[in-house]
Order: sequence, then C-alpha cells, then structure tokens
Amino acid sequence: MSTLSIPPALGPGDPAPDFTLPTVHRDGTISLADYRGRSPLLVALFRGLYCPFCRRAIAQLGMTGEKLRGLGVETLAVVATQLERARLYFRYRPTRLPLVADPELRALRAFRVPKPAMTPELEAERRRVRINPTGELPEPLSVPDAANRLDELDHFEWTGTDTEEMEQQVPQLVGQFLVDRDGIIRWVNIETAEEGLAGLGKFPTDDEFLAAARALPS
Repeated sequence: MSTLSIPPALGPGDPAPDFTLPTVHRDGTISLADYRGRSPLLVALFRGLYCPFCRRAIAQLGMTGEKLRGLGVETLAVVATQLERARLYFRYRPTRLPLVADPELRALRAFRVPKPAMTPELEAERRRVRINPTGELPEPLSVPDAANRLDELDHFEWTGTDTEEMEQQVPQLVGQFLVDRDGIIRWVNIETAEEGLAGLGKFPTDDEFLAAARALPS
C-alpha cells in the first residue's frame, strides 16, 4: 500500500520463526521445525476463508505445490480461520496441499506480515481503486465489490465465523516465504508491496515460485 508507512515483513536472510499449528486434513500438528534439515519449504500465509482471493490462491497453490515438489521443495499453507471451519470447507473442496489453521494469526504476526490501520483514508482508497486480480470479472471493481462479486461466482455461503474473522482481520495482508532447509528465508512476496492496493489479491505465478525455488542455494 504505497500511500502508507508499513514496517517491513521478515525478508531474505532472516531466520524463519517456528510455529506449531493444527492440521486441517488429519489430527495432529505441523511445525516449521518438522522441515528443518529435511527440505526447503514454501510457507504461504493467508487470511480466513471469507477472502475469495485467498481461496483462489490456495486452489492454485495446490497445483503449484506438485511442481515445487519436483524441485525438492515442500509447500505449507497457513489459513487464518477456525480449525472446524477449515475442515468443513476443504471437505467439499479438497486439495492435496498440506494445510494448517491459524485463527489467531500467530504465523502472520511472527513473519511480521503487515496489517495497516484501517483509517478513513485507507477505506476511501479501497473503494476508489479498481482491481481484477484473477481476471474473472468482466471489469475491474472496487476492493469490496470485487470480493462480493467473486463470492457470488463461488456461491460462497458465509458463516458467523467468516463474518467474525473478516471484521477482525481486514485489512490484513498476506505473504509467501521460501525457507531453505536450514530455516533461513531466501525469497519473499508480500501482497501490495509492488503495486499498492492495485495489487490486492494478486498471487505469484507458477513461474515465479519455480524460479525462486531454482535459485535456492544447493
């Protein structure tokens, strides 16, 4: 968000902070430490399932993860929603992507992914800027209108959990961190870092993820 002063997230060269979170597809937990010394890991941090941009990115990442595994890189998605809500959603929209639930946003905070203050200026900009991050809309719309329209396309049925998480989280940004097998961050993408609000909802392409994976030190 180019008009705001936002502290930077963790970046290349920083140690990745460990976390332990409950898994969505089975009982148990996953820790970042589980991968240390074993394989590089792409950690993708998302908002709650109320976010249509995040839902689409998770679906894309499920396919991208297969390609990354071919390069020896594992993938983990962290979804900022209640565990039972995540389990219900992905029961009907399955993905091979390993998922953990983080309703308290511990991973987003640990990696210092920014959450700007929702000022009147920011709210006005959210309604002024026009976005179409996935190219599905017939024309770019304001941030709230684009999200609403994508929900309609998905026939997404909101729950009280979704509403509560949206109210708590917006305008939380999201990010992706490529961590080497020694636990050091080597590549980062933070939503809106390049384009300001015009980049809200945009997600790296397969080529961008794969290029970052190929650039990891051996």
